[in-house]
Amino acid sequence: MNKKRSDKRKITSKELSSEDEFVIKLETLIEILDSKKILSKKEFERTLTMRLHEISKARAFEDLDEEI
Repeated sequence: MNKKRSDKRKITSKELSSEDEFVIKLETLIEILDSKKILSKKEFERTLTMRLHEISKARAFEDLDEEI
């Protein structure tokens, strides 16, 4: 009379894109490193922001250079 729960289990999750999975993995890694005092999340965010700005600026100059 006992029904197996696994036979009637409904899947309620949604498939994640590769990009979503990568972002979640990276965020989780950063949180773990921060909690273990291996990395400062605040310093990481500040450094990341500067790096992204530098790369964005460099690519904009490359695009301008190609147009000239």
